[in-house]
Amino acid sequence: MSMAYEEYMKQMVKPMRQELVNAGFKELTTAEEVENFMENVDGTTLVVVNSVCGCAAGLARPAVTQALVRADKAPDHLVTVFAGQDKEATAKMREYFGDIPPSSPSMAILKGQEVVHFIHRHDIEDHSMEEIMNNLLQAFQQV
Repeated sequence: MSMAYEEYMKQMVKPMRQELVNAGFKELTTAEEVENFMENVDGTTLVVVNSVCGCAAGLARPAVTQALVRADKAPDHLVTVFAGQDKEATAKMREYFGDIPPSSPSMAILKGQEVVHFIHRHDIEDHSMEEIMNNLLQAFQQV
């Protein structure tokens, strides 16, 4: 892969990353960062597997940011990995998801290291932002 292509992609996804960072998410960009976070985490965590696709831009990111604004109770930690961009970090995070098949975009709510709620791409595509947001808000109340 050329350096020009890699630089182009970094610049293209910058606003897609920033949308979640602005909402309070910590980006985990390497496998080591994921492992350090996951091996030392306690409490609840919302993980967003970010993506460049249209359903991430038009549905997933807006739904998660709005759910957090409206939540009476939110997870203790907010982290994100970027599928297709930070490949090793995404692969490492997916190891913590157990038998759940890879899906991007997707969202996982964990208690410690245990996945207690998962929103697959098929739960995002062809759903309204409100449906996704309500899915998250209901899950936040359960953890």
